[in-house]
Amino acid sequence: MSDGMRCTIVGAGVSGLSSGIRLLESGHEVQIVSDKFSPETVSDVAAAIWYPFLVRPANKADTWGIVTYGVLEELCEEAPEAGVKMRDGREYLREVVDLPPWKDDIVAFRILERGEIPEGYVFGWEFRAPVIEMPLYMPWLKTNFEEQGGTFKQGFVKNLQDLEGDVIVNCVGLGARELCGDMEIKPARGQIIFIDQDPGIGHFDQQPETLTYTIPRSDVTVLGGTAQVDDWDLEIRDEDNDLILSKIEAIWPELDRSKIIGGAVGLRPSRTEVRLEEENIDGVRVIHNYGHGGAGVTLSWGCADEVVSIAESRKES
Repeated sequence: MSDGMRCTIVGAGVSGLSSGIRLLESGHEVQIVSDKFSPETVSDVAAAIWYPFLVRPANKADTWGIVTYGVLEELCEEAPEAGVKMRDGREYLREVVDLPPWKDDIVAFRILERGEIPEGYVFGWEFRAPVIEMPLYMPWLKTNFEEQGGTFKQGFVKNLQDLEGDVIVNCVGLGARELCGDMEIKPARGQIIFIDQDPGIGHFDQQPETLTYTIPRSDVTVLGGTAQVDDWDLEIRDEDNDLILSKIEAIWPELDRSKIIGGAVGLRPSRTEVRLEEENIDGVRVIHNYGHGGAGVTLSWGCADEVVSIAESRKES
């Protein structure tokens, strides 16, 4: 596009940065305004593995997820400094379910043999997916954004209408409660444990009530988890650690508790479905891109592409 737009993005997490990079690549001018920047964002404490699970609208989320998978897979090869690595993971289920629609779009997927499934589970699959090391990935996104001419501004936004630009992109996550009065968005508190022990592969039970995962990174393995809706507590709770460890031991009996080296808490921006749409607020074009729950990284590049196509459609709504 020759006639680039001035775009202001609110929020400097993974959604804001990815959207900013794609808008810059499309020839637009972009500034990100936020009161928090990496390493202070929710994205910085994400676990994080690619996995579009329990995110609605499901058909769109799967498409956004596949787009993102392709980008992350490419980064493994082309930008090792971004901290993305392909790892094998196993999902365990307590009932037989339909296979995920994205199974044919990823590099490796197979149904587990009975002998590979832990006690208490009846079904499962192995898949190869990107593991994203956020302490490397967030600085990489930030550098990429700046190298393409993007700018940052520190500030707390109270009204979207107060911002300058042809298009405002709202990537505030949980902040949408106050900024947009969206009471549908709630925290889903996630507590994780870091351990200096490699399980070899990732182990997962992604049902919200029994959420369990081991995500092997190059530096540590991340153990989780919890998904406590409407819980705003950012302190690490011992009882949650005990719960996480007992759940992990059921699917990874070799866990050695003496190798625990730390932990973290983050509040996922949980919503019944992702909000990715344009709204006209007092004559200002606003594109909302928030409410990704625990799939912010998984959907990031697919959603960023959609932000660009909405911005460039110039539709008046």
